[in-house]
Amino acid sequence: MTQQGDDNWWDKLYDESEPDTAPAATADTLDDHFTTASRATTTERPGAAPDRQDPRAATPAQTPPARPAPPPRPAPPPPPSPAPPPPVPGRAPWETPHAGPQTFPAPPPVAPPPADPPAAPPVEPPAPVETPTVQVPVPPPVAPEDDADLTVEVSVPRPRTGYVGSRPPTYEAEPTALPVARPGELGELVADTVLDGARYGTCTLRAASVRGDSARYRGEPRRDALLTARFGHDESALVLVAVAAGSRAAEDAHLAAADACRWIAEAVCRSHARLSEDIRSGRRGELKSGLHRLTDRTYGKLRARAAERGLAPDEYTATLRCLLVPADPGCRTRVFFGIGGGGLFRLRDGAWQDIEPLLPEAAAVTGAPVVGFGSPPGPAAAAPAAPAEETEDGDRLTMDLGITTAPGPLVEGPVPPPAEPFRFRASVARPGDTLLLASPGLAEPMRGEPELARELAARWADKEPPGLAAFLADTQLRVTGYADDRTGAGVWEA
Repeated sequence: MTQQGDDNWWDKLYDESEPDTAPAATADTLDDHFTTASRATTTERPGAAPDRQDPRAATPAQTPPARPAPPPRPAPPPPPSPAPPPPVPGRAPWETPHAGPQTFPAPPPVAPPPADPPAAPPVEPPAPVETPTVQVPVPPPVAPEDDADLTVEVSVPRPRTGYVGSRPPTYEAEPTALPVARPGELGELVADTVLDGARYGTCTLRAASVRGDSARYRGEPRRDALLTARFGHDESALVLVAVAAGSRAAEDAHLAAADACRWIAEAVCRSHARLSEDIRSGRRGELKSGLHRLTDRTYGKLRARAAERGLAPDEYTATLRCLLVPADPGCRTRVFFGIGGGGLFRLRDGAWQDIEPLLPEAAAVTGAPVVGFGSPPGPAAAAPAAPAEETEDGDRLTMDLGITTAPGPLVEGPVPPPAEPFRFRASVARPGDTLLLASPGLAEPMRGEPELARELAARWADKEPPGLAAFLADTQLRVTGYADDRTGAGVWEA
């Protein structure tokens, strides 16, 4: 192509004398451009071919007048993206169950650690083993100002059977062998332990009877018996505690002890109204004589039962100790009575007092011979009005009535000792006193082992009496050398 040709081509294309193929619009302003863009947006739809006609192709005569642009319609919201699948166990949250290359966004940059990291919190010690707790109110000095009801948990130790002395006893602390049971005699079985308690008036009662370590080891029955009963109602009611201990050598000792408790309770029950009135009125003489008669009747029944069994009186007997406590809160008189060994103690001001009624000396109960009872008259005794006459067979006439009496039996062996005298004591309790009625198995270590008395005094020094379980553990506090049955009844004065 020559230069001349090039110039002609250029002149033909850009010659000013030639008219333009599309005349320019009369107005080419910013508003015109905005109107054109708005029309294109409103007429196009998704999927339709856009209109590519140049709006300037129309002639000035065909251009419609300009109208105000309608407001644009809001664009439809984009379709929701599908939710990511749930994580598969064993995979990380960003892993997918299908194979193939995956594209993940880059993790955010990790901030550098501080120059001085904070100290780690102290490690708490492991929690202790759970123990029984009680809710104790917070004392006033540490209570908050807003009077919030705050409590503190305090561990309560469980009662355990311990021992006092230099070494533990030989026998085990818990029962081992049971007594032998026989057909037809199952009603005569006694339990290893008896526990009871009550609260009347101003006093609280705790009573327990436990088989001794020796009897537990040999499988023998508990020879001690315990009976607690209430007679009457309201303020005239009377509480009886009876403790009996059978002879160690007797085979049926446990039955004799049970009979003694039952029969004295029946006698007191029949006379409880009169006894309660005498106690509240302070009639000491009437109480002593009346309870003496009831006790003698009980031992008379024991002798009769021994004859029924073909036993000697001393083979079917038991010591008997009783305590009478009125339910009247205005009466603090406590009456003790009984026959035989045991103990009666009082804890006052932190110290034990042995208040067992002392037995009179033999000389104090031996007086001058009584005329008419066969004793030879002494020098100071008055002579009988008429000497006793005798028949040819040796029978003696009683006075002048002509009634003969058979001669006394011939006694070759020693005369048996008289029965133990009756014991009686009535005392007035003070607030804070603790009265303990004990069988021989508990009274002997109380007197023979001072450490046992000190330990019980420390345990019972609180104002609140112990619970049943705690009292049982206290009465089982073992001492080397004392393995008999233990029975005790404690009365705490409010």
